[in-house]
Parts: sequence; C-alpha cells; structure tokens
Amino acid sequence: MSDLTDVPLRFDLGESTGPPLALGDLMTAPVPERLAALDGGYRPSTGDPDLRAAVAAEVGVDPEQVLVTAGGASAMFLTALALPAGSDAVVATPVFPPARTVPAAVGLRVVDVGLSFVDGYRLDLTAMADALRPSTRLVSLASPQNPSGVRFTETEVRDLLALVDERAPDAVLLLDETYRQTVFGDAKIPASMAGLHPRVVTTSSLSKSHGAAGLRVGWFTSTDPELFEAVRRAKFNTVVCGSTIDELLAVEVLRRQEEFLAPRREFLTTALDTLTRWAADHPVDLLRPDGGALASMRLRVADPDRFHAALAQRETRVGRGSWFGESEDVVRIGFGHLPLAEFAEGLNRVADALRVAGG
Repeated sequence: MSDLTDVPLRFDLGESTGPPLALGDLMTAPVPERLAALDGGYRPSTGDPDLRAAVAAEVGVDPEQVLVTAGGASAMFLTALALPAGSDAVVATPVFPPARTVPAAVGLRVVDVGLSFVDGYRLDLTAMADALRPSTRLVSLASPQNPSGVRFTETEVRDLLALVDERAPDAVLLLDETYRQTVFGDAKIPASMAGLHPRVVTTSSLSKSHGAAGLRVGWFTSTDPELFEAVRRAKFNTVVCGSTIDELLAVEVLRRQEEFLAPRREFLTTALDTLTRWAADHPVDLLRPDGGALASMRLRVADPDRFHAALAQRETRVGRGSWFGESEDVVRIGFGHLPLAEFAEGLNRVADALRVAGG
C-alpha cells in the first residue's frame, strides 16, 4: 500500500484524501510572526497547549485529555504500544491497514471480525461478541470506515460497549474518527464520540478531511487518566515531542476550520455525484459513503486480477481490496484527490479496464 505515496500514477483513484490544503493559505497574520518567534527547543510531550485546547473544543473533552501525535497512524501505534503484549486486539475489517498491522507489530494478537459489503458494512454485533475474550484489551473500528466511508451510529457503538463491558472488562474501544469532519451537501458534521464513555479512546488527524497530511498532526483522546498517561509515556519514549512548526500551523487550520472545510465539502459532493452517476452505468455495485473522500465498490467482473493489470496499463489505480482485508472484487475508490476533469477521465479508464476483465 506504500505505492500510494511512493509510486505516483497519473490517475490515482486509490488515494483517500480530499484536495490538499495550500500552506500559503495559512500564512496570514499572525502566523508568520509566530513562526519567526519559534525557537528550536523541545516542547511538551503532550503537544502544543493551544492545539490541545483547539482539539478539545472540537471533540468535546478537556485539553488534558488530548495528546497530540504525528498523524492518526501514530496515535494508533502509541495506543497499541501502551497495552500488554500478548493480549488480544479485535479489529473490524475491512480497515485502514495500520489498524491491523500496528497491533500485531507490537505483540498483540489480532482477531479480525469481517464485516460484509452485502450488509453495507454495518456492525455485526454477534460476530463481535464471539470474538471478545477476557484477554481482549483493544477493540478497534473506524467511523466513517476506511475503505467504505460508512459511519457507525451512536446506538451501534453503545451496543458494542455493552458487549465489551460484559465480555472484555479490561478492553478499550478505539474509534478512528479521521473522516468525521467530511460530510456531503447540507449535512452537519456529526459529534465526536470522544466523551461517550470512559472506555472510548479516539484517534484522528488533519490528514484527510482538512487536506493537511503533510503537517503530520493527529491526536489521541482518552478520559481515563491512567491510560492517557501510559500513551503519553509511550510517545515520550519513542519521539519525545512533535514538530513545533507543524503544531503551530495545525492550530491555524483548526481555528479557520470551516473556511477550509466548506469548499472541500462542495467539491466532494460534486465528485460523489459524478461517481454515483458513473457507477449506475457500469458493471459495479457502489456502496455510497456517509463521509470521507472514498467509497467501496464491488466489481462485477470475471477476473479482478486482469482488471487491475489492465488499469495499471492505463496509468490508473484504485485501492485493492486485499489492502484492507477484503476480497479482490471489492475496491476502494477515492473521489477527492483529483480535479473533477481528471477524475472523470480516470473513471473512463476504469470503464476500459472493466471491459477488458469481462465486465
């Protein structure tokens, strides 16, 4: 999956970000003056106080319950690192790959619970209950989900929490909310679940909804002081602190959040409408997302491998299902990364590859 950042293609429909934020847009007063006044010393391991306050106001917890991290993936890593090696991590799939690979890398035993494309990737509480054990210390899901953009309801999350209370009394529920602030049309941004329950921890970042992946700023939240301190200690023992420049700019992104999100919302709504119309005329089944710049699509083709090979010949890429723990006839298609004209041309090339693969 590193190909997404390391191997550029002309028509990349596998990317899951919205339009990138131009750093020049952040350089209004007083940002240049604040940058000039920065020194090169260490900062608190918890992160810039102004940034923690801005995140806390956004997600509904206290600033002392926010830990700034180097993107959302780092927040996932630090959470897993703070848990006992050898314990179980129950992960709802398909999912952003580090949600599975990171817990395994630090010694947790990953138990996958596969959700179904046919069922719209709704949370399968029976399967989740069967996977939970007293040895489970982490339950992980994303809302909206990557690769589908499906959002779980508060009722679903509360029902899952009840199961965790009953079957895995030492576990925390990690909710990856990276795409929460990306909505379509006139929809309101849903509230974070950061303060929903003491068992809930959340991770998020500025990478996806805000288009600021290059800043490498994310965050972890927990209302459990003991867990928060364990994760903070894990951060200090690995990276000490974050980038002062990135964190200063991140404050400005959150301060002017609606200014940056509004045009992205309009753009993504148009792009999603384009994708929906295209899908209706081709041999695919599109699962319309609730949020994010991405969607899951099932290919009605005889040979998915032939489809991907034909697509690569056309300088085009979609996200392969195997990246996320899905079958190869399901792909992730990103509709926020390219300008609309290039996105439309990319879809034309997907249509060509479908014909080659027998669709």
